[in-house]
Amino acid sequence: MVEVLVTGGAGFIGSNFVEFALAAHPDWRITTLDKLTYAGRLENLREVMDHPRHRFVRGDVADAAVARPLVAAAEVVVHFAAETHVDRAIQDAGAFIRTDVYGTFVLLAAAREAPGLRRFLQISTDEVYGSVAAGASTETDELRPRNPYAASKAGADRLAFSYWATHGVPVVIARASNNYGPRQFPEKMIPLFVSNALDNLPLPLYGDGRQSRDWLHVTDHCRALDLLLERGRPGETYNVGGGSELENVALTRLILDLLDRPASLLRHVPDRPGHDRRYRLDTAKLRALGWTPQIEFGPGLRAVVEWYRDNEWWWRPIKEADPAFRAYYEQQYGNVL
Repeated sequence: MVEVLVTGGAGFIGSNFVEFALAAHPDWRITTLDKLTYAGRLENLREVMDHPRHRFVRGDVADAAVARPLVAAAEVVVHFAAETHVDRAIQDAGAFIRTDVYGTFVLLAAAREAPGLRRFLQISTDEVYGSVAAGASTETDELRPRNPYAASKAGADRLAFSYWATHGVPVVIARASNNYGPRQFPEKMIPLFVSNALDNLPLPLYGDGRQSRDWLHVTDHCRALDLLLERGRPGETYNVGGGSELENVALTRLILDLLDRPASLLRHVPDRPGHDRRYRLDTAKLRALGWTPQIEFGPGLRAVVEWYRDNEWWWRPIKEADPAFRAYYEQQYGNVL
């Protein structure tokens, strides 16, 4: 059995990867490490909690006493664990620095000493490049993060690279574009807008809504990561983009159309500070390894909208019964909706 450690595996992308990997690799035994902060939920792992090749450990990647023995026992580490929401980073960046940067350091320090480790996959983001006025970001472009979340991910990204360059840790870095899919916490645009539209609530669109994002289905992301674990070269970075660029206002209208809701639910609100105008990734390097996205954005979005419509059990308790989410929502949008 190949021993695999997945950090942040109770989150959105992490839980999708755990499910994907268990199905794709009958010779893998996966340990999921997750702190279970607000966006890490055991409900995300409901389908695999009793799987014979999966175990769950509750713990913090920044706690060396927890993380070190798990890394020491692993042949593969897939590091998703991070604070990820830009709006929350603007409100309070401290948790982002602790988890995204210091937590990554703790794992890398353990990886340096791990006797059987053959791959450390660092999950980064296209946001490290900053706003891209034209063209597409390549892996050798300058990093220019413009918000505390992006800066924390850039720090972790380069720290991981340094542990390859200095200590020979077999690090591979993946920088992905905006993911969408099932089980994404409803502070993010698509699940927030879908769930609000289902309840005929306003959809708070920042500024003029002309910000452009490249959308990647989480399953295509998982396929890319799986390939990088097999064929990615240590010390190298690979962009993972869906190739489906869309302005936020167009995406909002698509969601309203799919749910047969009126355009009047679209509500422009003041733009957030440092809001990047556009992201776009050049994925030629990853495609040369044999990967292409398989899920077209139109059908993919339709399926995701249907998932949130059919799975209110998953998101409604968060939005209606979680006081922390209500406090966040009121702080973020209460004065403008």
